[in-house]
Amino acid sequence: MNSQWKTHLLSRAAEIDTGGNVRFPSAPSAADCALMDLSALGLIAVSGADATQFLQGQLTNDLRSLTPTRTQLSAHCTPKGRMLANVRVLRLSDLIYLQLPRSTAETLVNRLTMFVLRAKVAVEDASDGLVGIGVAGPCAPDLLAPELPDLPGHANGLALHGELAVMRVPGTPARFQVLGPADRVASLWDRLAGEATVVNADYWALLDIRAGLPTVYPQTADLFVPQMTNMQLIDGVSFTKGCYTGQEVVARMQYLGRLKRRMYIAEVQADEPPQPGAELHSENSTSEQGTGWVVDARLSGPDRCELLAVVEIAAAERQDVRLGASGPPLTLRDPPYGFAA
Repeated sequence: MNSQWKTHLLSRAAEIDTGGNVRFPSAPSAADCALMDLSALGLIAVSGADATQFLQGQLTNDLRSLTPTRTQLSAHCTPKGRMLANVRVLRLSDLIYLQLPRSTAETLVNRLTMFVLRAKVAVEDASDGLVGIGVAGPCAPDLLAPELPDLPGHANGLALHGELAVMRVPGTPARFQVLGPADRVASLWDRLAGEATVVNADYWALLDIRAGLPTVYPQTADLFVPQMTNMQLIDGVSFTKGCYTGQEVVARMQYLGRLKRRMYIAEVQADEPPQPGAELHSENSTSEQGTGWVVDARLSGPDRCELLAVVEIAAAERQDVRLGASGPPLTLRDPPYGFAA
């Protein structure tokens, strides 16, 4: 975490957990607007004359559709088409940023650096260079309007206001992420904290779950083909851009393969959220690869978790999926964007 930003949060009576992270209450009431520190999200900065061309050969989405007013979701895959990371891509001035969990940033920096060769590109971890905060709730646009009057009106939109960048993230309620230098974000935070409920960033992850937006963590790297996590349904994959690492496998799955697993939203009775990569089980499954896995999970109430789960389609349709071989059953439902016919 940016040291200046961490000091600012601590001065506002936040707490430190056992991992050294600043912690706040877990969730707002249903009617409140929520304010969150998003320091758990890291940033990779890609710069240089060949930056766009370089990333075009490494990510699943088409960098040509990235504009000063539009971010995009994307992924970096192995040659076998398995995601090592998925990212939100945005362009600020002459830099392209890849946003992803801090826990995967170093690995992706090292991985991308392997492919630079003679390209005029620099890839570096920029996680502490900018501070990110999130605002979510029905009153979020009104709260942000004094400093950020021209908010993006569409999902994945981007607007610049001096040193601050604001992104609209898909899902309900309305939510926005603000990125900027620590001092500018600290000033905005202090005003918003007087009107919104400051909560832990687990709530931001819970809103991602409810929106059906997957996150690849170290535990699930090299586990999912993009289509297993619905990346093609949330504009995270381009099938017309040409070659990139893993493209042949991803395209074959789309046009010639039969998708046997996809990602659902689920609820389960548990007092602790299962970890990413936790195995799911169906006693009627005949797959040697298993029934499925947890993508991400967060507590949503007493002894209740909401999660994203990659599950065999046949098992999901039977609704006989459990957390582990003898764990509690999952209640599965389609993500809000639905499944293509």
